Amino acid sequence: MPSMKERLQEVGQLTHRLRDEFPNETEGFLGFIREAEGGAALSIKHKELVNIALSVAAQCEWCIAFHVNNAIQAGATRNEVVEAGFQAVVMHGGPAFMWMTPLYQAVDEFTTDETPE
Repeated sequence: MPSMKERLQEVGQLTHRLRDEFPNETEGFLGFIREAEGGAALSIKHKELVNIALSVAAQCEWCIAFHVNNAIQAGATRNEVVEAGFQAVVMHGGPAFMWMTPLYQAVDEFTTDETPE
């Protein structure tokens, strides 16, 4: 299994390729994301925690890597990240439970000993 850091690099590579080959479509999608995530009611950290739960439910390793990294960068703790993943398990059951495997891989790779529990 590739590392979550490799998955994150793949997201960047795909985004660059799509920007080069399909700039209008890619910018339309990325613009929509910027607008959808632009509201002020939730902090970036809380939005990323929601996105983690949705990534686990959607069973998307690349999404998990991307959003765990973003959540950690926004100040989320390991426990907050894992609890967000468990919200997907609550709503999605056994399959989401198994996708906690790449979630743990990502949180282990993107946190350090200094990251708060």
